[in-house]
Amino acid sequence: MPDTNIPDDVVGAFQIEGEPVRGRVARLGPAVDEILRGHDYPEPVANLLGEACALAALVGSNLKFEGRLIVEARGDGPVRYVVADYDTSGGLRGYCRFDPGEVEQVSGGFQRPGAKSLLGQGVFMMTVDQGPEMDRYQGMTAIEGETLALCAEQYFAQSEQTPTRVRLAVGREDGGWRAGGFLIQYIAADDTRGETLEAWNRTQAFFETIGEDELLDADLSSETLLFRLFHEDGVRVFGSRPLRAFCRCSQERIVTVLKSFDAAERDDMVEDDGKIHVTCEYCSRVYAVEPASLAA
Repeated sequence: MPDTNIPDDVVGAFQIEGEPVRGRVARLGPAVDEILRGHDYPEPVANLLGEACALAALVGSNLKFEGRLIVEARGDGPVRYVVADYDTSGGLRGYCRFDPGEVEQVSGGFQRPGAKSLLGQGVFMMTVDQGPEMDRYQGMTAIEGETLALCAEQYFAQSEQTPTRVRLAVGREDGGWRAGGFLIQYIAADDTRGETLEAWNRTQAFFETIGEDELLDADLSSETLLFRLFHEDGVRVFGSRPLRAFCRCSQERIVTVLKSFDAAERDDMVEDDGKIHVTCEYCSRVYAVEPASLAA
């Protein structure tokens, strides 16, 4: 029997009882659907961006302060750039820049092209932004895994020396996009815990059984999924945080950007109706600005 009253667009943390393993689960429905429908993305590109959004929610929800976690990858492949960011209020947004013809070429096989095929040679980055008064922290690794999940695992191994496993899934259900993510991390041994590697290996074995369909199933709660996996050891869930599609663009921000151009450059931007039109890359909202409002 399916679970009832299942909240959607949430990310939650958990701990395996008595074991050196912690993790988070993200389930995205309307939020990721709104983000992906904001652009006419080819399916492989939409899948990549959906994975980036789920990953940003998984990692960003662990921030202990107000700010943003930005996941991005840049390469020389058909997708030049993918970015998703999560802010600690639960807002998510994302964007891809790509060459449609090149994406079509790599999408001709039987398998859906993954991150490596779409991005080519490049870098995977995570950036922590604590606001204008604080320096940003950024770590990066080369794009080596075929999937965005493998890129994230490589990042944690190299940049944070934290053994981490990640599973991401994106798909359509009843005409709408859904995404899910699952992350586990190993808490290293110390004098109190003693040797903990055996427990980590056992948890990874359970992790390997997670199916994409389970991460996308709107009738399966995160709690039920966790119980399926870890009922023998026991699992403690620490609540959940809501997620939503949210873009920080505004008329004021657009005006500020336009004022950074000199008058001659702004004159070249004026269109036939006498206004400057700016489209937000993230949400596709179009802003119309009167040139007179930009005068110093």
